[in-house]
Amino acid sequence: MKKIFSIVLCFSLSLLLPSCKRKKLTEVVEVPLPSAEEKITIGQPDDVSAIDGQFSLVKLPYEYNALSPSIDILTMEMHYSKHYLTYTNNLNKLVAEDPTLIDLSIEDILKKCDGTNADLKNNAGGYYNHGLFWEGMSPKSGGQPKDTLASLITRDFGSFEVFKTQFSDAADKQFGSGWAWLVVDKTGKLQVTSTPNQDNPLMPKQIVSGTPLLNLDVWEHAYYLDYQYKRKRYIDNFFKIINWKKVSERYEEATAKK
Repeated sequence: MKKIFSIVLCFSLSLLLPSCKRKKLTEVVEVPLPSAEEKITIGQPDDVSAIDGQFSLVKLPYEYNALSPSIDILTMEMHYSKHYLTYTNNLNKLVAEDPTLIDLSIEDILKKCDGTNADLKNNAGGYYNHGLFWEGMSPKSGGQPKDTLASLITRDFGSFEVFKTQFSDAADKQFGSGWAWLVVDKTGKLQVTSTPNQDNPLMPKQIVSGTPLLNLDVWEHAYYLDYQYKRKRYIDNFFKIINWKKVSERYEEATAKK
């Protein structure tokens, strides 16, 4: 019995010893434990202000977290206080350097953006497009438009569902960065279109021209933190926060000017 035990013990040691030798040959690297995550501080929309100039930030009519879960708090804070602020500051600097732009409305400046001044086109578009975007959303909204706008959508698209499909397709199929739009054209007809980068339907040389009523930002910074590559989900959830009351007001203002 002792002989058997000795044989088993020796065999076990023969298996363990090479393993021990291999461990000695392996370099041991001390990896420190990860430190506590840096606390993320979210400010308030009212804390954000542009440099002194012709244009001020459009006041965000809700808190950064108000549109959640359709748009998360971090995306809203970054989008408003970083991207939008940068466009506004850049626009103010460009206007200050060009006497022909002094005292012009943003709409009149956009009508001059024919592409010859790329900086002006990008920053004026970025300023206007985002301002329209913020006001076109609100918490506890969504659903479908009512009254006049509802009738017009049915008249020009056939039904709200057809409009929704066309608008969603315009946003989803916009290659790269850009915007989807609902506009009213010069004849009073509602149309859906999309534009690349910071272009919009008020600028010259657009495929569809008209007064914007509603827009959706499909630049990646508008949705990537929460949705990653799933742009379609972002578009679907946008319809849960559309401020149709504001869209209707824009239509009334646009048609009253004609």
